[in-house]
Amino acid sequence: MATDGMGTASAVGLKRTTNWWGAFVIGLAGTILVTGIAPFAVASMGASAIFWMGLNTVFGLVLCLCLAELATMWPDRAGGVPAYAQESFRPLLGDRRAHTLGGFSGWSYWLGWFPVAPINMILTSAYIVALFKVPVGKTLDPFGSFGGSAITVSVLVISFIGLVGVFVPAYLGLQLGARFATVLGVLSMVPLTALIFLPFFKTGRMHWSNVAGFHLPAGVHGSPAFFLGWTFIITWNVIAMEAAACYLGECRNPARDAKIAMTAEGVYGVFIYIMTPLVFVGVLGVSLSTADPLTLYTQFAQALFGTGSWVQWFIGIPLILALLLSVLNAIMGCGRSLFQASEDGALPEWFGKVNRFGVPGRSMAFNVVCSAIVVLFGSPLAIYIFSNAGYLFSCSLSLLGYFLYRHLRPDEPRPYRLPTFVKWIALVIFAFWVVVYFYGGWHAPSIVVAPDKGPGLFIFGLVIMATYFPMHFVRLRNDKAKAVAAAKAGSGVATG
Repeated sequence: MATDGMGTASAVGLKRTTNWWGAFVIGLAGTILVTGIAPFAVASMGASAIFWMGLNTVFGLVLCLCLAELATMWPDRAGGVPAYAQESFRPLLGDRRAHTLGGFSGWSYWLGWFPVAPINMILTSAYIVALFKVPVGKTLDPFGSFGGSAITVSVLVISFIGLVGVFVPAYLGLQLGARFATVLGVLSMVPLTALIFLPFFKTGRMHWSNVAGFHLPAGVHGSPAFFLGWTFIITWNVIAMEAAACYLGECRNPARDAKIAMTAEGVYGVFIYIMTPLVFVGVLGVSLSTADPLTLYTQFAQALFGTGSWVQWFIGIPLILALLLSVLNAIMGCGRSLFQASEDGALPEWFGKVNRFGVPGRSMAFNVVCSAIVVLFGSPLAIYIFSNAGYLFSCSLSLLGYFLYRHLRPDEPRPYRLPTFVKWIALVIFAFWVVVYFYGGWHAPSIVVAPDKGPGLFIFGLVIMATYFPMHFVRLRNDKAKAVAAAKAGSGVATG
């Protein structure tokens, strides 16, 4: 049991040093992921991307609201989405199976979130190289045959430096991390949000005919595999505003802060994820052909303001800051998920070590090391696929858990209670995401990466998820050995 300076206790050993604002601004990292997915989606799906991104981001809002209710019931649990799986499945599965499932959800969520850091550091480094004219150096392609792409030495080096640099404020405590996130969030999201409104104030820039019918680009065939494959990729981004829940266990007033943080994050996420592709398609129309975020945002700004060298800087700097905020959350957020799984006895004790600043330093350092390895893939789309094998699984499971606990324990005290019908909405979303997960995930590599790619990247994600079970077994064996040793020591003392 740990306490902060105000004497507030946290059963998980993390200090309660923030409020709803801290959770909200760090959670903006999930909303900022629109900068990565919107260009890829609209370039490949055309106006139909608006519908599919909009539909799933509304589902993400439902997820945020469900998490707010669960967070107020178990305010001492850290790590967001997976932190509530153990408790919500307990009435159905019992203690032992729910314990195992909760840890598996935590490990899957880790697979879903830590790759945000390498993906966004790759993009950040590429923009730094482009804006500051950094020599690119040699080209490497370590995982090319498996689904990666070439990456230059300069991008690689800057990515490694950036990962370590962002780790510093994450390691030095949540208060510093929240301040760092506030600066990055304001400096990035204000201009990126302003760009959404500008087309409506500049006559002749917004063309609704480009949006009408949510049509596909010329020559693209909209098969079920196409739509569900892209939906699988999209869900890695458009529901990510749930990241704010990772920090609710460190809020001083969880019953109040959870409701405010998750509602604000969800509503803002819906606005950003729907309006960004809408204005891209509405303004650029058929000229929208690039999937590179910096290029597309620059083209968009030039369509509004005209050409000029300043436009690239006006767009590039906020993009870099936005991506760095996502890197910060990727290191911090799922580090707390690993910590909670360790606290619950599902993962090795090593992940549960809290540093002198009251944060899970080892788990976050583990994220940095894994991120440095994944940078070598070079291709964000390839990383999306094996990462979402874990992420969508964990998020879908949380909605099923919400339904089960609300259905089986309807009279349990809830400081924040959603209307009863929401449990059925959660169940329907879960069922839809199951189809997206298996059918869409299986076809995503051939739809999104290259036509000749099989489901290898999706299977790779499943294999990484399965590594949880040997770690879980080791933890159970170690705990049993400690219990036996303690019993023997106690027996010896009693005999003496």
